[in-house]
Parts: sequence; structure tokens; C-alpha cells
Amino acid sequence: MQNVNAFDADVLRLFHEIAESGSFTAAAELLGYTQSAVSRRIAALERAAGGPLFERLARGVRLTPAGEALHRHAVAVLDRLERAGEELAAIHGGLGGTLRLGAFATANVDLVPGTLKRFVERRPGVELRLVEGLTARLMERLRAGALDVAVISDYPAGLPAEAAHTVLLREDRLLVALPGGHRLAGDAEVDLRDLAEETWIEAAPRGQPTLLVAACAAAGFTPRGGLRVAEWTGKFGFVAAGLGVTLVPELAARAVPPDLVLRPLLGTAPVRKVYAALPETPLPAALELVEMLGEWKACTTASPI
Repeated sequence: MQNVNAFDADVLRLFHEIAESGSFTAAAELLGYTQSAVSRRIAALERAAGGPLFERLARGVRLTPAGEALHRHAVAVLDRLERAGEELAAIHGGLGGTLRLGAFATANVDLVPGTLKRFVERRPGVELRLVEGLTARLMERLRAGALDVAVISDYPAGLPAEAAHTVLLREDRLLVALPGGHRLAGDAEVDLRDLAEETWIEAAPRGQPTLLVAACAAAGFTPRGGLRVAEWTGKFGFVAAGLGVTLVPELAARAVPPDLVLRPLLGTAPVRKVYAALPETPLPAALELVEMLGEWKACTTASPI
């Protein structure tokens, strides 16, 4: 083959129309070419192919064996290009393609699944992929082009400096989880100072900064350490057994078992902020998802008294 550029999409489309109609003239009229332009382009294509692709007949043309072989490939190529165009149009219109979302663990309790349920109903043609991780890791993946949206927070080290394209979604306040028979379970709100002598159930390794430590420091005391569990949801079983109390971000309130009591805190307990981070050129579907994330309302906050 002398010239690979001779096999561009336009000439393959012309070649296909001639093969289908059996006529240079008909293909020229359909595609808006002059007769001489069709002859020149097909002659260049035949030179690149190494031999004739059409038999010239008294009336019209028909494919040679080489032409039939090329036609099979041309049909496949043109079909792929058409499907590529349709897919690109869907992506740019926010109607298709793949949307890669990353989120931290407690965002995946209610915020993310609740929002994705609405998003899937509105955009069923968009394929969703989800990655869970800490904010720093999610930002690394976003910068590397491996995520289209990242749900991140400013806890514990503040919002990452490189997270320039962010949208504030909400503030995530702290709730205290108490056993059902706790002396403060009937209060509408709980002063953290009234829990200074309680045993606290924690999931983070000892010495790691936590919202619990920050909240108790703001209330003027150091929390008395108790049992530690590997997963944050495991704390609830220990609280239900009366072995201590724990703090729960409002984002995770829906995961709290019904036999525990959730109460908001009085005073100036720390509040983390939750953001959506986007790349420099976000997909339309990503922008729509972020808008929906901002509209989310917590399904559960505090337990009824």
C-alpha cells in the first residue's frame, strides 16, 4: 500500500456508496461530488490498494475480489465511526459514557447512594463506576485523570491545596450515639461536657487526629479512651451493649441501628465541610451529578425522643 492517507473516512464512505449503488454517478450525486472528483479519488484509492477495486462495466461498476475485501473493512470502519460519533455526542450531552466517582466512606452511607439513585433515573445511559478512599487518595486519582468527580472533606487536615475546582456540598455536624437506656437519651440535645466521664468507643488508631478528640478539646476535656474497633460501623455494637458512647457524622446517621439514640450536640462542636472536586474540564454528566449532590437532604438526623 503506497499511501495510507488514501484510506481516510471520506474516501471509504465514497467507496462504500459506489459499491452499494454500482455507479460512480449515483455516488457523486448522493455525496455532492463532481464526476471527475469521484474518478480521481477512486483512482488514488486503487493506487494505494495496489490494484483495481472496481470492474468498469458498460453500465456502472462492480467490485473486484480486492474491492469486496476492502468493502468488508470499510463497512466495519464506517460503522465504528458512526457509533463513536453517537457515543461522543452522548458524552458531551451528558446522556452517555462512563462517569467515575470517588467518595470517602461515610459519604457512601447516604449522600452518594441517595444521589446516584436519582441520577440513574434521570440519566440511565450513563455508566457509573465508584471508588472509595480517603480525601488525599481521591485527589491523587482526580489529578491523574482516573476520576471525573471526587466527594471529599476538609477533615482532618483541611481542604487539599490542589483542590481548586471544588463545590461546597454541605456541612457535616456531629451527633452523639447513646445506648437506649442512657441517662441523657431523653434530652433533645446533649452538652458534650456532660459526657466527660463516659467511655468512648473509637475506630481510629490511637494518636490519630479525630473529630472526637477535637470536639472534646473544644468542650474542655480529653475523652477517656475505651475499646477500639477496626471499622467505624463496629462502634455501634459496643455502644448498643452499653460499653460506651461514640460520635457519628450526620452523613452516616442512616447506618446507625434503631436501638441506639442519636442526639445533636450543644455548643461549638467541630463541623467538617464536604465538597465535590472536579477536573479542569468536567464532563456535563459530572456537573449534573455535583448539582444533585448539593440538593441531597439527610434521610436521618437525630432519633425521635
